[in-house]
Amino acid sequence: MEELDYYLPKEKIAQVPTIPRDHCKLLILNKGKIEHKKFYEIIDYLEKGDVIVLNDTAVMKVRLIGKKETGGKLDILIFGKKGKYYECMIKGKYKEGTKFFINEIEGKIIKKTNGRCIIDLPLSMEEIEKIGKMPVPPYIKREIDNDEWYQTVFAKEKGSIAAPTAGLHFTHNLLKKLKEKGIEVVFITLHVGLATFMSPDKIKEEKEYYCVSKEAEEKINNAEGKIIAVGTTTLKALESSSKNGKVIASSGWSNLFIYPGYEFQSPVNGLLTNFHMPKSPPLLLTTAFGGIKNVMNAYEEALKMDYRFLSFGDAMLILK
Repeated sequence: MEELDYYLPKEKIAQVPTIPRDHCKLLILNKGKIEHKKFYEIIDYLEKGDVIVLNDTAVMKVRLIGKKETGGKLDILIFGKKGKYYECMIKGKYKEGTKFFINEIEGKIIKKTNGRCIIDLPLSMEEIEKIGKMPVPPYIKREIDNDEWYQTVFAKEKGSIAAPTAGLHFTHNLLKKLKEKGIEVVFITLHVGLATFMSPDKIKEEKEYYCVSKEAEEKINNAEGKIIAVGTTTLKALESSSKNGKVIASSGWSNLFIYPGYEFQSPVNGLLTNFHMPKSPPLLLTTAFGGIKNVMNAYEEALKMDYRFLSFGDAMLILK
């Protein structure tokens, strides 16, 4: 873990995305060699017959601001359902039995365990999304001006509490150009849950839903060229659905934890990813794929070259 620690200055954490999305910086890490490009130039590193795999999950508006009877605020992030109740995390002072109100709708905290809560809230998920906010990560300190900033242009399947951020850099125009070049664009799903934010010692406790279709299986296994996974969530889904270099269509709940030393089962030989927090699960997965020394050298270079880090930051393409 010490090898995966590095100093990340606050000013390097992007607070807004690059506009247009595909004009951010792109670091190419190819067999240990580093190149600096713009994201839209990724097309120059892909050939006809290559397959690019994207996570089509959609972020739900499940952040609610509640008001206690005393007038105090509660910042509520809903991440699941448990029977007739909702599972959530809450910022603010509260205890079991605390009542709160959201737009005159009364809710109640039923149970509190290890920073998580079970709440009774008489609203459907559809009603919650109508009044809820986009749940951006805590290191983004400003309110986002546009919900689309934190949603990929190809988002389709609702279920995430965080965006698959490597996919945020794609535009409709870039996807069109990739297809015109003969590059196969394949969609799979992994709903991003708490596992993305957990410390490595707790991550196995969390499960995230994934789905890899028969169509995706066939297109990936029959690829004539490179297979590029866009984002750590995409690679996790493929690894949860692969064995001995072949993708096997499946769906279910994965608590797969990938860290250096892991033996990859999918046929993926390229990973497109953002720059992650020190010692975080996404960084462990990235270094497992690209090698600790290679990836951490690239991070050092990115910091020197003023790359922007984390969700709204720049990207890195690792090619094997």
